[in-house]
Amino acid sequence: MDLVAKRSINCEQGAVRAVRYNVDGSYCLSCGSDKKIKLWNPRTGLLLKTYGGHADEVMDAAGSCESSYIVSASLDKSVIYWDVSTGLPVRRLRGHAGGVTCIRFNEESSIAVSGSKDNTVACWDIRTRKLDAVQTMREGKDCITALVVSEHKIISSSLDGSIRQYDIRAGELVCDTIGVPITYLVQTRDGQCLLAACSDGTIRLIDNDSGELLSEYKGHRVDDYTIECGIISADTKIISGSAEGAAIIWDLLEGAEVRRLRIGSEVVHSLAPHPTGSDILFARKRHIEVWGKPDDDEGDIVD
Repeated sequence: MDLVAKRSINCEQGAVRAVRYNVDGSYCLSCGSDKKIKLWNPRTGLLLKTYGGHADEVMDAAGSCESSYIVSASLDKSVIYWDVSTGLPVRRLRGHAGGVTCIRFNEESSIAVSGSKDNTVACWDIRTRKLDAVQTMREGKDCITALVVSEHKIISSSLDGSIRQYDIRAGELVCDTIGVPITYLVQTRDGQCLLAACSDGTIRLIDNDSGELLSEYKGHRVDDYTIECGIISADTKIISGSAEGAAIIWDLLEGAEVRRLRIGSEVVHSLAPHPTGSDILFARKRHIEVWGKPDDDEGDIVD
C-alpha cells in the first residue's frame, strides 16, 4: 500500500462530519457542523459550490448516479434534495422524529433512503412531488447509523447491535444480531460481505448471505467516536480511521495490520475510497486529507 499525502483542504465549515465521493470520483462532498454541504474538486482543492438550507449540522450526503443532484441528511430532522448546478433545494423532506444520520440513493437515484435517531429507515420518492415517505421501516430499536442500498436490498446498521436486510422484491427482512452497537457499515464491491465497525473497537467482516462472522480487525482507537471504515484495493484490504489521528489498513483475508497512515493529530473519523482509483479522502476536524498512490492518474495532483 504505497499511499502518500497529496493534498489538505481546509473546508472552513466548522467540523467536517462526513466526506463522500460522487459516483465517478470526479468531485467530493463535505458535510459540516456549520449546517452546509460543500462541493469540491479533490484533485485541485477547488471549492465548486456551497449548499446552505439546513437548520442544524449536516451528517451525511450522497450524489446521484448522473451527478446532477445531491441528497443531504441533517440533525434538523430533514432530508434536502439539491440541484447541483443551481445550488438550490429542490425539495425538503420531513418525516423523521429525530435527527437524520445517514442518507443513500438507490442505483437509479429515484429513491432516497434515510436513517435516523428515531430508529427508523425511510424511503423517499424524490422524482415526484410527494413529500411523505413512501415506506418507513420501524424495526430498529436504537439509532440507525449507516445504510447500504443496492438494486433490491436496503441494509441498515443500528446502535441496537443488529444488521437488518430488507429485500424489497421479496418483501422479507433478515436480521443478524452482533450484540455490540454498530457505528458504520459498508459492503464489499462483490456484494458478498458486509464490514461493520463496532463501538467496542472491533471491525467485523460478515458473510452477507449466512450472517456468519468471517474475520475481525483490531488496532485502531475508537474512544466513543463514530469511526468509519472502508474496503479498498479490489476487496483485498480493510481501512479504518482512528482516534489518534491515523488510518489503519489490514489485509482482508489475513486480518493482519499492513500499514498505518499518520494523517494528523486530530481524530480521523470519516473516509471515502475513490470509486475506481486508489485515492482515499479522510476527514479530520475541519480538513479533508487526500491520500493516494503517487503515480495514480485518478487523483494525480501536481503542486
